Amino acid sequence: MESSAKELPATLPPVDLSGRTILVTGASGGFGRALALECGRAGASVVLAGRNGAKLDRLYDEIVASGALEPAIVQLDFASATAADYDRLSATIDREFGKLDGLVHAAALLGDRTPLEQYNVPTWCRVLHVNLTAPFILTQVLLPNLRKSPDASVIFVSSGVARKPRAYWGAYAVSKAGLEALRSMLGQELEGEPNIRINSINPGRMRTAMRAAAYPAEDPNSLPQPSAVTAPFLYLLSAQARGIDDQYFDAQ
Repeated sequence: MESSAKELPATLPPVDLSGRTILVTGASGGFGRALALECGRAGASVVLAGRNGAKLDRLYDEIVASGALEPAIVQLDFASATAADYDRLSATIDREFGKLDGLVHAAALLGDRTPLEQYNVPTWCRVLHVNLTAPFILTQVLLPNLRKSPDASVIFVSSGVARKPRAYWGAYAVSKAGLEALRSMLGQELEGEPNIRINSINPGRMRTAMRAAAYPAEDPNSLPQPSAVTAPFLYLLSAQARGIDDQYFDAQ
């Protein structure tokens, strides 16, 4: 963990995200879905971004049924999104909410688990674009929205292979390592803007489709549900985490 004015408390308290608007990418499945649901339950106005419209609609219904605020849906495929798509998202957030208090980059592709010598080049390019270039673009475009918040939190979803690359993890590991560099550079460049904090969290082992694809022989019942590892993310999205900036955390 890097040095900073504050660290995560040993026991994470319940958080209240009332009055906060939080955009979660990758909300149509896996960890992003679980986090978006928990953000809604904690009182946030959630913007659901993902490529699968049907899954986003089902999550919308689940959030509303839980008694949370009505979320917003943005169907966006980062593999093919254009500059106009990103600008439209920023304009929509500005018009509907006036500010953006939280941005969680949960969308990701696993790509191939194969030696670099045999790695498919188009797959490599697609994984790097979705996992690294798209978060860079989205953060850049949404900085004006984040600056309108008195306390904005940006979180990159990291991975253990970001800091300890392992053979056969290909473009996924390279993209996650790139996100760590991006997070650190942003943190340094925005050091003079204390109302925006940039952090990353590795959620660790979870029962998701991506984990199953990466470890097909693993018993999924031995893994925690994604909802079980959302607490550090919720804390960093809350006002209680003021002062925690430019850090990497392991959720487990």
